[in-house]
Amino acid sequence: MSHHQSLPIDQRIAGRGAVSNRAGRYERCERRYEADGWPGDGVGDGAGQGPERVLRTETTIEAPRRVITYNRSPDLPFDRSINPYRGCEHGCVYCFARPTHAWLGLSAGLDFETRLVARPEAPARLRAELRHRTYTPRTIAIGTNTDPYQPIEKTHGVTRGVLEVLRDFRHPVGIVTKGTLIERDIDILRDMARDRLVRVGISVTTLDPALSRRLEPRAPAPARRLATIRALSAAGIEVRIMTSPLIPGLTDHELESMLEAGRDAGAVAASWIMLRLPREVSPLFREWLATHYPDRLNRVMGHVRAMHGGKDYDARWDRRMRGTGPYAGIVAQRFSKAARRLGLDRALAPLRTDLFRAPVENGDQMELF
Repeated sequence: MSHHQSLPIDQRIAGRGAVSNRAGRYERCERRYEADGWPGDGVGDGAGQGPERVLRTETTIEAPRRVITYNRSPDLPFDRSINPYRGCEHGCVYCFARPTHAWLGLSAGLDFETRLVARPEAPARLRAELRHRTYTPRTIAIGTNTDPYQPIEKTHGVTRGVLEVLRDFRHPVGIVTKGTLIERDIDILRDMARDRLVRVGISVTTLDPALSRRLEPRAPAPARRLATIRALSAAGIEVRIMTSPLIPGLTDHELESMLEAGRDAGAVAASWIMLRLPREVSPLFREWLATHYPDRLNRVMGHVRAMHGGKDYDARWDRRMRGTGPYAGIVAQRFSKAARRLGLDRALAPLRTDLFRAPVENGDQMELF
């Protein structure tokens, strides 16, 4: 059995967010990445140069029995979602979905961003679920767990396949992403937007490219995400800028600037969520702070604990997204004031469900009238 050990700064993994591979909460052992001793070798694929080590992304295939996941969370604006992928190569160190990798017997650390799962049969499975006689349409959320436009979407195309099915069924969908690859699918999204069947949220966590590179190493740069807002808006697609998560003492001072940049790029609404550190995310985030911003560690975590009753995280429905207390209250007031000033506080019309219909397929009985 191996004991946990973080990678020192001179052995960091190039292009990765986590600085360790902490064992999942169901595991007794832990995997560690070590160089093999050959000159110039990096960890994983021998491509390392200098002190930074390279760790190759691995993707396995999963055949899902169901693709629509239902939830009853009272603080979520949707009751169903689809996740084309498990794990996320963007490597956002703060990602609240990291603990889900424990269900696969993998770490929420480096495993989460390097050992991914694609679900290429998801479009076909979705088609069958939507055709079921008891199905009642409501907006499906995509990207609420892991990003549907992370880099492996270029190879596997699962997200595009899912969108093609939803378009064919005229089914409403809400998409959340940092990935600029969504621009590839404007041909589908533009048509759906005309019938008010789609809405997109683009997450912008900071306008500082250096900070973004450390915080979310394989996500597009902030300016590039703003360009995506601009492209989607120009195509007639409603876009919401999501200043999420706000990290107290690190990114929250940029709140108003991010909202203004989003408005200038064409966003018509905005939202925010405070940093969430459930389960394995808390120690991973602490390690990241200690590695990259050791002078901010006590300040950031002090604010976090103050908003969660002295703990790193409070999972209660009414507290997990925003926190409580004076600091959380000030941030909420700042957001409301800025959103109102910029015209981003308006309520958007709900997406349509009345257009839903199953397309005719070979073997179907067609209606006479």
